[in-house]
Amino acid sequence: MSELLELEVGAVAHGGHCVARHEGRVVFVRHALPGEVVRARVTEGAEGARYWRADAVEVLRPSPDRVEPPCPWAGPGRCGGCDLQHVAPARQRALKAEVVAEQLRRLAGVETHVVVEPVGGTDVDDVAGLGWRTRLHLAVDGAGRAGLRAHRSHEVVPVDRCLIAHPRVADLQPWARRWTGASDVEVVAPADGTDLLVAVTPAERARRPRLPDLPDGTSVVLTQPAERLERAEDPGGRRERAAHRAPAAGVERVRGRTWVSQEVDLPAGRRRFRVSGTGFWQVHPGAAATLVGAVLSGLAPAEGERALDLYSGAGLFAAALADAVGPGGDVVAVEGDARAAADARRNLHDVPWVRVAQQPVGPSLAGCTAADVVVLDPPRTGARAAVVRAVVERTPRAVAYVACDPAALARDVATFATHGYRLSGLRAFDLFPQTHHVECVALLEPAA
Repeated sequence: MSELLELEVGAVAHGGHCVARHEGRVVFVRHALPGEVVRARVTEGAEGARYWRADAVEVLRPSPDRVEPPCPWAGPGRCGGCDLQHVAPARQRALKAEVVAEQLRRLAGVETHVVVEPVGGTDVDDVAGLGWRTRLHLAVDGAGRAGLRAHRSHEVVPVDRCLIAHPRVADLQPWARRWTGASDVEVVAPADGTDLLVAVTPAERARRPRLPDLPDGTSVVLTQPAERLERAEDPGGRRERAAHRAPAAGVERVRGRTWVSQEVDLPAGRRRFRVSGTGFWQVHPGAAATLVGAVLSGLAPAEGERALDLYSGAGLFAAALADAVGPGGDVVAVEGDARAAADARRNLHDVPWVRVAQQPVGPSLAGCTAADVVVLDPPRTGARAAVVRAVVERTPRAVAYVACDPAALARDVATFATHGYRLSGLRAFDLFPQTHHVECVALLEPAA
């Protein structure tokens, strides 16, 4: 369907679009702003569907907050990575604040004023919201050209630049190189200025990609998606050992290191963290210190307290908690991913009052008894009811919930409320300028 509709655009909605109506049907419109009148092309939706999706292809009455997108690849039918390049940066943050507040109101029954704070960082143009992404994931088409996917599509859009890429990533120009036999390329620029790491995933039927020439000092690894390792079989039909395809749990060293180091200024001083391969680390260079500051400010952990860090990753929050509670306190960091847990043990080996438990974050939380303070930093889907229940069973005096999805946060806030915990504070940060994504740190405390 490619019907053209003239629409008056309503409020912003979670997901990078605004809401309009056409003959009683909801239409989710991208590349538009509240109050605008646009001509929009329907991109998804059958005749009997409850809602349609559409792209604004012509603006008939623009909003005063509309700007010319700085990137030529932003817009209908182009790169799907940036939802908000047509919006002035200050208005982007205001729209994200509206989304967070609306999700809390609708899903948790909580009324709260939300302000999305800008975040700066080294080499970042925080005024224009450009140059911040230190980890850039590119898809590769059949011709070996690296690009970004179109919105809600597997189509690869070859690009000649990415304006939100950090300058060190952009200098490598991964989009200008040929990656024959690859399906994906990720470029990682560590915040401490050390060597870049390039992770290349072979295409489905490629045994080994043909890599382009890369600057000296660039580390290169091959990775395999877990689902591909599971279905890999030898010619005789027997399942092949994963180590034959991708040593070191899915990461094979081609050149240099299989890890990067990240430095963060914590309240107790600068600390270095090692992160394996393409393991999780916040992509904005100012994110780690900003989130640690918000978590510690909310929890106010005291010397001698017991702290629990769930979904602890490489140990960022556990390190900050350990500094705050001191040798007389206790920190348990729980992480399900084996590589991340190994990184955390290495990163925290000098802090004997921290214990890293490599286990799924689930309702049992084996070995974790009472806790005075808890940090929850779950994946995009949220912590969910069983984990929330396990947390409140440990009767913490405060929980800091770090959330990258406002809907998941709101659902979990509602679950906390059924167990007697209320939302007592919220900060939101613009860690993903030019996109609809927003990071929140919510503080939950016993209601009575």
